[in-house]
Amino acid sequence: MIFENTREFAQSLDAQDELRKYRDEFYFPQVNGKQVIYFTGNSLGLQPKRTKSYVDEVMSDWANLAVEGHFYADKPWWDYQERFAGPLSEIVGAKPAEVGVMNTLTVNLHLLMVSFYNPTPQKYKIICEEKAFPSDQYMFQSQVKFHGYDPKDAIVEIKRREGEVNIRLEDILAKIDEVGNELALVLIGGVNYYTGQVFDMKTITAAGQKHGAYVGWDLAHAAGNIKLELHDWNVDFAAWCSYKYMNSGPGNASGFFVHEKHHNDKELNRFAGWYGHNKERRFKMEPDFDPVHGADGWQVSNLPILSLAPYLASVEMFAEVGMDKLIAKRNHITAYLEFVLHEIDKELEGAEFEILTPANQEERGCQLSVYLHGQGRDLFEKLMKNGVITDWREPNVIRLAPAPFYCSFEDMYDFGQILKNLIVN
Repeated sequence: MIFENTREFAQSLDAQDELRKYRDEFYFPQVNGKQVIYFTGNSLGLQPKRTKSYVDEVMSDWANLAVEGHFYADKPWWDYQERFAGPLSEIVGAKPAEVGVMNTLTVNLHLLMVSFYNPTPQKYKIICEEKAFPSDQYMFQSQVKFHGYDPKDAIVEIKRREGEVNIRLEDILAKIDEVGNELALVLIGGVNYYTGQVFDMKTITAAGQKHGAYVGWDLAHAAGNIKLELHDWNVDFAAWCSYKYMNSGPGNASGFFVHEKHHNDKELNRFAGWYGHNKERRFKMEPDFDPVHGADGWQVSNLPILSLAPYLASVEMFAEVGMDKLIAKRNHITAYLEFVLHEIDKELEGAEFEILTPANQEERGCQLSVYLHGQGRDLFEKLMKNGVITDWREPNVIRLAPAPFYCSFEDMYDFGQILKNLIVN
């Protein structure tokens, strides 16, 4: 499609948008009495209006049923998490028995590493990407130290080539081959949080497993954003947060995936807890752990129902729409945002917007990371004061994520005009 940087054209795209009605299903903050342009769904998604009824239902059941809500609520609490299996499996490309919900993201990655990082003197190294999200970096360091290894030796980062901002697939594969028989684990962010680059998870997974390593993925910026086929890609394990593209609320519960090939492996370590025990025998209070078959066998604790309620509201909305329609709009609106940025750049003498995110649609999701040459944090602060909610990363990068559920094409046009006026004035 040939785009135009006009309000009328943006409005025409909104009129054709099959998902446009969902914008009204979210609450938007206001600045100066106007609804904001919200670009930070890659950090915290907006609140769906339907969320409150899901939380109110739990509060009402707690008030009226107390402990009996575990069994007699309309959505009984003791198996509340099972309602996620169907919709989550569709979002991440898994079988229902391969997904679950528990804890938060880094906690789940630590727990999964109990199963999938068991180093030996011959096979102990972890491969990750350079500039992984700090929480992942801290996790790697603490896990390696816990097992008695030196992080400087055991953690192998895949570097960007000098002068490049994204990591080449061939460099990832070469590093996997170089580490070879010493490789115990590959664990990379499926979408790099800083640049928005999407990695070829299928190819990287196969490459790591060829050397006898486990391969897992941190899908914090991928789940609900890009097409995932975790089962078919033969991924060993994965985890993701739910509060970014899946709009479940600040710091909310994490989803996780364990491939079915590991479900019956009794040699695989795991930290056990009551809620991972055989559901049919859970209340017999048996002394020996008998895990639930499937990913739910990695559960440890009773589920935080008040946290799960907003997440359930969200995944049921995803089930209504489906990832294919979300991705189609994502591609269209992200391309239009890219076009608007380039058009504004042409109009401004001396301005230069460098988009760090790959131009190839297969290598990006909804996020565009934009390097603002000659601009500083003051521009970001001016955008915020003018009702454009973006994310700032040092030294001068703003991350823009036009989430397809609630961002409009007219938002993209308005953002371009606000940005141009702030730079000029």
